[in-house]
Amino acid sequence: MADRALLSVRGLHAGYGEVEILRGIDLEVAAGDIVAVLGSNGAGKSTLNMTISGLVAAREGSIEFEGRAIQNASPAEIVAAGLVHVPEGRRIFPNMSVAENLDLGSYRRAAAQRDQNRERVYAMFPRLRERTKQRAGTLSGGEMQMLAIGRGLMAEPKLLILDEPSLGLSPLLVEEMFAMILRLNKDGLAVLLVEQNVVQSLDIVHRAYVLEHGSVVMSGPAADIRSNADLKRAFLGL
Repeated sequence: MADRALLSVRGLHAGYGEVEILRGIDLEVAAGDIVAVLGSNGAGKSTLNMTISGLVAAREGSIEFEGRAIQNASPAEIVAAGLVHVPEGRRIFPNMSVAENLDLGSYRRAAAQRDQNRERVYAMFPRLRERTKQRAGTLSGGEMQMLAIGRGLMAEPKLLILDEPSLGLSPLLVEEMFAMILRLNKDGLAVLLVEQNVVQSLDIVHRAYVLEHGSVVMSGPAADIRSNADLKRAFLGL
């Protein structure tokens, strides 16, 4: 781990209205790491992502990115700092073309490198190059996920948060998606991977945190988490 974490979350509480979802989350991502946040539906994974990204207000605790407190920063300021969130459900603009969706990713950051970064995305996802003028809403589910991730990469993130990237994909596309995430990380990009797919996530990450009812119930190196009997019972039925 680095001397100072790229992302450091301490004692984080957040929720909606009178309902508290996150109950004292502690989490770290070091530069160059790939870290998984695992948990079932309702564990608080997406709320954690949205709070880190500034879309949900933190009620208590701290969030630091590159040593700077961001728990009160706007989503635009957080993106401009290099922390980019690819949300669950893809959230592309269906009536815009593939190229237009990608270009929107560089709106707040890396606009000067837009053409260069678009070429990089096309090299990673050749199917998007073939559909560059096609309306995004006519893409397949797997292609939409590629587009959502490609749009995030257009901003040249220092940390990329991926929320359930394998959701709804065929087994073959899931394999491709995890291989792509591993390639991004090997190129030096830090990734916070938020997933229900426990087995494949633990195959590629360095560390993992397991959430249950808005709290971290387990954390550590991926190998230790993978071999934990409680995890196998809770998530794998073993």
